[in-house]
Amino acid sequence: MFIIRPFQSKDMFAVIKLASQLLTEEYSPTLFTYFYETSPWSFFVAEEHHKIIGFGIGIQQTTETARIVMIGTDETYQNRGIGSAVLYHLLYAFVQRNISFVELEVKTTNNQAIQFYEKHQFKILDTIPDFYQNGESAYIMRRRCFPHKGD
Repeated sequence: MFIIRPFQSKDMFAVIKLASQLLTEEYSPTLFTYFYETSPWSFFVAEEHHKIIGFGIGIQQTTETARIVMIGTDETYQNRGIGSAVLYHLLYAFVQRNISFVELEVKTTNNQAIQFYEKHQFKILDTIPDFYQNGESAYIMRRRCFPHKGD
């Protein structure tokens, strides 16, 4: 059974290692430190038997909008609801700050992630050409932090 909890500085190495395994982009370790120092309230890890098996990082952009910067689950633990649980912790953290909308970018070729976000009421708003380091494009996806009826 996994738990979702706030990120702690002792988790840094495990999160960086997991991110490097899951994400094709290369991120500097200082970026993770920056997110932890500036937005500790929206940095979560999924843990099972004292092992980090997932994480999610969000930031507040405006008084009304937040951004999910990264979310990922160890491939051997996927399809167990871990990503959804991390996502809901992020959404709850945003709501606690009276944030109405959340946005993210996802590779236009990452069908698994697109389906995951669509399942969670994200809608594609726009495309950003050449967004990623390898030249791939990204979709901007958006949803209300907690949908109102009819959304």
